[in-house]
Amino acid sequence: MAQKSSYTEENIRSLDWKEHIRMRPGMYIGKLGDGSSQDDGIYILLKEVIDNSIDEFVMGAGKTIEISIQSNKVIVRDYGRGIPLGKVVDVVSKMNTGGKYDSRAFKKSVGLNGVGTKAVNALSTYFRVESTRDGKSASAEFESGELTAHEVLEETSRRKGTKVSFIPDDIIFKKYKYRSEYVARMLKNYVYLNPGLTIIFNGEKYYSENGLKDLLQDFTAEGDMLYPIIHLKGDDIEVAITHSRTQYSEEYHSFVNGQNTTQGGTHLIAFREAFVKTIRDFFGKNYDASDIRKSIISAISIKVMEPVFESQTKTKLGSTEIGGGLPTVRTFINDFLKHQLDNYLHKNPEIAEKIQKKILQAERERKELSGIRKLARERAKKASLHNKKLRDCRIHFGDQKNERRLETTLFITEGDSASGSITKSRDVNTQAVFSLRGKPLNSYGMSKKIVYENEEFNLLQAALNIEESIEDLRYNNIVIATDADVDGMHIRLLLITFFLQFFPELIKEGHLYILQTPLFRVRNKKETIYCYSDLEKVTAINKLKPRHEITRFKGLGEISPDEFKYFIGEDMRLDPVMLDKEMSIEKLLSFYMGKNTQDRQEFIINNLKVELDLVEENEDE
Repeated sequence: MAQKSSYTEENIRSLDWKEHIRMRPGMYIGKLGDGSSQDDGIYILLKEVIDNSIDEFVMGAGKTIEISIQSNKVIVRDYGRGIPLGKVVDVVSKMNTGGKYDSRAFKKSVGLNGVGTKAVNALSTYFRVESTRDGKSASAEFESGELTAHEVLEETSRRKGTKVSFIPDDIIFKKYKYRSEYVARMLKNYVYLNPGLTIIFNGEKYYSENGLKDLLQDFTAEGDMLYPIIHLKGDDIEVAITHSRTQYSEEYHSFVNGQNTTQGGTHLIAFREAFVKTIRDFFGKNYDASDIRKSIISAISIKVMEPVFESQTKTKLGSTEIGGGLPTVRTFINDFLKHQLDNYLHKNPEIAEKIQKKILQAERERKELSGIRKLARERAKKASLHNKKLRDCRIHFGDQKNERRLETTLFITEGDSASGSITKSRDVNTQAVFSLRGKPLNSYGMSKKIVYENEEFNLLQAALNIEESIEDLRYNNIVIATDADVDGMHIRLLLITFFLQFFPELIKEGHLYILQTPLFRVRNKKETIYCYSDLEKVTAINKLKPRHEITRFKGLGEISPDEFKYFIGEDMRLDPVMLDKEMSIEKLLSFYMGKNTQDRQEFIINNLKVELDLVEENEDE
């Protein structure tokens, strides 16, 4: 019989604001992470501070924001109105306190919950806020949310505005570091959504004149656009639309009040519906919705009075109303596209013709694939019942109510021994394993048909649930876990080719990673050190002198489950797969997977010597 535990008044605790945030950080900033993923907590902290500066710009105060990140210390300086001096301490340390509860001051703000900077304060070992206005200044310093200093200057020559400095707590965010690529992407989104705003990050200037049109141009290679970007603007709404020549699935960038709603919401659902309806009405044809939206690349931004999001991290809009006496979100967006997009297509018949040809092409391809798809789905369903290629986790990405959904991870492994080690050592709640049988097919230059005809690709697509759209993606993180030898690197390249060829948005949206595993283990009787490079090995040897032993891991299968749990747990090291925006996907694939070229040989010899045999092997296929 289980022992009964006492339940008395002593079991009831009341936490103050900072204790609650530090004990339950996921409620406020989503997942924690180490900075290897763009939705990790350290970027949410940065965003919460910048959002306040953006709101100042939106209200017509301050056209420049300066940001510095050096040795994980973040400084954000704006030239807005400045926080009222008597409230400098309260607004960063007292819950339910902030100017955004007063809609007269912030009509269409992002941060309406009065939580943002409090979370940053509580989750930082050092936090300082300075405000200057009316020739006076006030500042406050904190450690883990605890006030340590407060100063008021009656006279100062500083320019008006607010300056926030903080260092995220390395106990909560373990071994973290800011990746400049992710920060730059965040800042670009801010300037796309706020034409006229200048953001300076570590000396580099970000500015946009054309809003969402600039966004699509930056994210899409010019040669891949089927037609010039359709750019439409109205009161509280802006959209940009084009179609890809080569991409198969839909790609959307959605925003509300300047917030990047990466999980969409009511406004994105309304946009997708309204686009289909407008196209059908324009051509007078009841085209299938999937054919109309196939290969679309678009962005939508709307502004809403007091928006309701489905979480504190504000990644999905729940509001159905625009506010201010306007119609619902759905009606508002539908009416806008019905008039503006319809007018545009009438004025630009050559673009309308290209869209119609794209729809008809998609219709033909869908019908050609319909039989194959049906058989492929049946094979995938049977495979999931009768084999162990996929060892699933208990939590799935589609469960919006589970705060750990951002941690859901699928490891793609090679061979039974490696998949066995990961399976035995994984977190069964959030981590799943997909086991490859040998090397996957080189899919470069092939059509989508191969995804259904090839068993490995078909089952992988089914496991990820991305046949129709990555909005249904079952795992937030897709991690390629292969040996660090020539064969392992070849498999990495073949898998990346598969995703680039058929699902590039998974990479664009930051879902694909490479797992780093140790090459060496150096240990003595008292300590064990795992080393990921020769340099780390030398450091470990010097630390454990004179008596130590060195083990070289030749493959993932040689690492026992007891040890593997350290490499896929809190200390997991991931390298994100990122696209070089200077090179189109077609050029990228052609360079690595096409016929041999002198340029590629020279590049590999100079930069990727470890992959030389990989590519030579690829040439013989």
